[in-house]
Amino acid sequence: MDDRDNRHGLTQWHSTTIIGVKRGGATVIAGDGQVSMGNTVMKPNARKVRRIGEGEKVVAGFAGATADAFTLFERLEKKLEQYNGQLLRAAVELTKDWRMDKYLRNLEALMIVADEENLLVLTGNGDVLEPEGGIAAIGSGGNYALSAAKALVDYEDDAETIARKAMAVAADVCVFTNGNVTVETV
Repeated sequence: MDDRDNRHGLTQWHSTTIIGVKRGGATVIAGDGQVSMGNTVMKPNARKVRRIGEGEKVVAGFAGATADAFTLFERLEKKLEQYNGQLLRAAVELTKDWRMDKYLRNLEALMIVADEENLLVLTGNGDVLEPEGGIAAIGSGGNYALSAAKALVDYEDDAETIARKAMAVAADVCVFTNGNVTVETV
């Protein structure tokens, strides 16, 4: 596997599985802690899920370049402030900027964000996606976690339990995901 990013000629950092689960009146976002460069684990305990906004009523998790994700966290916080904590409106406005702004357009990250009412996936293509069935996952192990969570929903009602079990499956299967999981609940 080539560890060079075609667009920038930089070493590619692999990492992250982030999952969001909305079930039984609770919404959980969970993420692993591994950051890898090529075949080397650079950090096993990165915090990729955090609370943001006034009163920390919004939870966000990111997959992608760390500096890009922090830029997006800051921008989302500003949008939340501008739109009085309305996550859906702030997310739409952020993705508009992300797609149209010459600088932001080059950011390489995906985000899952949630508040009491919404669970959303945000992309640099201008997408604000509300996942079907209340489950979303992104990152290198995202498809593994998503599949595991979808299999669990018929047998488990607790959002945190589903998220933790799905993350454990992703950590077992994806070499760029570990078991150091951060969980935030709304």
